[in-house]
Amino acid sequence: MPGRLQNKVALVTGAGSGIGLESSVLFAGEGANVVLVDVNLEGAQNGAKIIVERFPNVKAIATRADVSKEADVKAAVDLAVKEFGRLDVMFNNAGIMHPEDDNALNTEERIWDLTMQINLKGVWWGCKYAILAMRQNPTDERKGLHTGGSIINTASFVALVGAATPQLAYTASKGGVLAMTRELAMVHAREGIRINSLCPGPLKTPLLMDFLNTEEKRQRRLVHLPMGRFGEAVELAKAALFLASDDSSYVTGADFAVDGGLSKAYVTPIGEPALAPPPSLI
Repeated sequence: MPGRLQNKVALVTGAGSGIGLESSVLFAGEGANVVLVDVNLEGAQNGAKIIVERFPNVKAIATRADVSKEADVKAAVDLAVKEFGRLDVMFNNAGIMHPEDDNALNTEERIWDLTMQINLKGVWWGCKYAILAMRQNPTDERKGLHTGGSIINTASFVALVGAATPQLAYTASKGGVLAMTRELAMVHAREGIRINSLCPGPLKTPLLMDFLNTEEKRQRRLVHLPMGRFGEAVELAKAALFLASDDSSYVTGADFAVDGGLSKAYVTPIGEPALAPPPSLI
């Protein structure tokens, strides 16, 4: 059976680790040629190596880009089109959660500006250049290819609910991603371009675990998770695959929460989780 992304081309930012790396590998396993983009080139190259070794029928290339720089984002999209002739999936996943991000009184302007530059402006540029590329995608019905494509923007559950453990710049940037995604989804809805937000809950990734560096910090958050555990990056990758594929052909402008029920919870259950999380693809 052909994969869900057979013959398509996907570009993933923040592909050197976490959600981006898991998604890159999963997309390749579903038949996509993948451009792995990260400010850490070594991480992206490692991901490309995994894909090439595991899936000989697809291609993967790695490139360095700082999404806070418009020229870098444009160059990454241009590379995808040059190498593969099209761009079907743009996963604007790169982002930061700065350890000095705090409340309105304590967050410095430089932290605010850096966070917005990467988490919000970087997503804007990713959308901009993906839209321009997707408008030019040639149609090949024999291969199931058509004009347009799917853009996925990583937001966060903190854009949906409030928290008394503030990361003000991060939260504001992710709220901006939600609003921008909805607007762009409406603007481009009749061009065959779908644009959706992915809202992860707390994940067991290096980014969050480095931030939650004490048991007290971890437990403060776990008590609010109905499923009793942090999510895994691979679980977000599987959600991203749905949004990337034609299975979600009637989904655009969505705030897709993959958060273990956190954003819908008032009182959570007690006891241990009955099921273990799925294994990583890496």
